[in-house]
Amino acid sequence: MRTVKTPDVRRAEILAVANNLFQSKGYSKTAVEEIVRQAGIAKGTFYYYFKSKEDILEALTKQLVDEMAIKSKQIADSNDRNAIEKIVSIISQQNRLRNEKQNIVDSMHLPENRELHDRINIKIIKILGPILAQVIEQGNKQQLFHVDDPLSTIQFILAGSLFLFGESVFNWTKQEELARKQAMLVLIERTLGAKPGAMMMLLEQCHN
Repeated sequence: MRTVKTPDVRRAEILAVANNLFQSKGYSKTAVEEIVRQAGIAKGTFYYYFKSKEDILEALTKQLVDEMAIKSKQIADSNDRNAIEKIVSIISQQNRLRNEKQNIVDSMHLPENRELHDRINIKIIKILGPILAQVIEQGNKQQLFHVDDPLSTIQFILAGSLFLFGESVFNWTKQEELARKQAMLVLIERTLGAKPGAMMMLLEQCHN
């Protein structure tokens, strides 16, 4: 008998196949026909769920952002860490997720996906901004931070970091990127009114 799958299951299967192909072959070298063949579906079925390969990439990217938001919110709501520890934990887990989904991140940065890139950055700023603002407010209460407008402040920081490190136009070398990340961390500490070096020290401990 032919197995009938729910729309959610079928859509998730198509996304999983596409993700694996993007990982192994790269986004640009993956054709819709190959996704259809490996998913074992008709081409019409593919287009029932997705308008194009770009539509699939957008869905995968949104999944990544949603996962970042869920994990960040769990950290923000926890009671076992102070605000600086939470900020560092959120940064670390986001870096891990990006590394795990590097194929998706790289695909989003392609010139032909510029509009998607901009939409996702807006989504990140709107979703992660309030979560990080919650942590900054906690830091204000703990006298670890001194920020008058937590949400606006962190959204400016997010926008700056996404532009500086999420744009291929700069073509940073590894050394240049590291230098700018260290400079941004110092800037974040100063902007939040944190003790100099507090976040850097915790980040180094997380990486060791």
